Amino acid sequence: MTDALLHIQSCCQAFPKPDGEDLLVLNDINLTLKDGEIVSLLGRSGSGKSTLLRLIAGLARPTQGSLTYRGQPVVGPAAGIAMVFQSFALFPWLTVLENVQLGLEALGLPEAEIRQRALAGIDLIGLDGYESAYPRELSGGMRQRVGFARALVVHPNILLMDEPFSALDVLTAETLRTDFLDLWIEGKLPIKGVLLVTHNIEEAVLMCDRILVFSRNPGHIIEEIKVDLPQPRSRLEPAFRDLVERIYVAMTARPAVPQRAAPDRFAGMGIEMVLPRVSANTMAGLIEAVAGAPYDGKADLPVIASALQMEVDDLFPVAETLQLFRFAEVEGGDIKLTDTGKQFAESGVDDRKRLFQRQLMTYVPLAAHIHRVLQERANHKAPKSRFLDELEDHMATDGAEQTLRAVVGWGRFAEAFAYDDRSGTFSLDNPT
Repeated sequence: MTDALLHIQSCCQAFPKPDGEDLLVLNDINLTLKDGEIVSLLGRSGSGKSTLLRLIAGLARPTQGSLTYRGQPVVGPAAGIAMVFQSFALFPWLTVLENVQLGLEALGLPEAEIRQRALAGIDLIGLDGYESAYPRELSGGMRQRVGFARALVVHPNILLMDEPFSALDVLTAETLRTDFLDLWIEGKLPIKGVLLVTHNIEEAVLMCDRILVFSRNPGHIIEEIKVDLPQPRSRLEPAFRDLVERIYVAMTARPAVPQRAAPDRFAGMGIEMVLPRVSANTMAGLIEAVAGAPYDGKADLPVIASALQMEVDDLFPVAETLQLFRFAEVEGGDIKLTDTGKQFAESGVDDRKRLFQRQLMTYVPLAAHIHRVLQERANHKAPKSRFLDELEDHMATDGAEQTLRAVVGWGRFAEAFAYDDRSGTFSLDNPT
């Protein structure tokens, strides 16, 4: 693979946990980036995409495997690899020109060349005239353009982009995305390859030549999809919609089960699983949307995502929580309400609460565990720490806190138990 810009083989990354064990966040990653390619790392938050970018940038070392840039191992920050961040990452006390010049100054170039290349980069990215402006004077889109200019002026061979459009409003992101693609197609950018991290499926199909779909726990590549559509691409083309549908199908596919094992229609979550913080009202909203016209109980995920203006990281946690509660099934890029889900959609407030409580106690082990402990205690109370300590035996502290907060919200909606945040106490009675 000496002709590749970047080659990653059998890469794994793990981090130590407080209990001394390792948390595997990336497993067996194999990736090649060739000259002239834009490749997307597509997946939900928590699938290790940004961690992989840090390894490629030389900001961290993999636990196992190898990374080579133009045939040489990556053992630290490599000249020729630059990154654009999601959060702009500008110095507020420096002007646009000064921010763009930073990378060039680090290279030790002559002052005249630094200024010339910085001005050319600012002009290229569409910020000519703003050289003396400070970041506070710029819109979000203009600040991100400064980030692009700063990365481009060092003339990298590989540009790493970590969700560079996700912090922008829809129109600004579309404009910047289009401008970048125009410059790339016209050969005006001094780069040879791009790795784009995103959780926006349509963005990946719009921009990229290949899409590597990531799954989580640990992060790994589940499918590679080649995008053969000519540029510029239209979201309305049937071939474009087919690719979007294919990616949704890949991202909602259930893991294979052994032949002798009975396949469960639902992806269950035990007490050891981090639960998403999805409110009961949000769950009810998606149930109502799928139950209503024109879906009548079954919806294509790309279609309903577009109708509700929800991205993957917004839609999938809600859909998967409905699956956890057995209100819906998610597979093959579709969401389909179960009979219980349809019953929920047709019920009034009180009946919904009773139905929600039944599903909560049956299919969320942590909620049933909390309720059982409260019933067994004479005063029907227990401190938050009682359950948080148990969760931290299975997950990191932030995951335990998130999981407990999710169950608190569901328990309150179902009136299964109460929680007083001031005292950190669970009870079977409403706290005063």
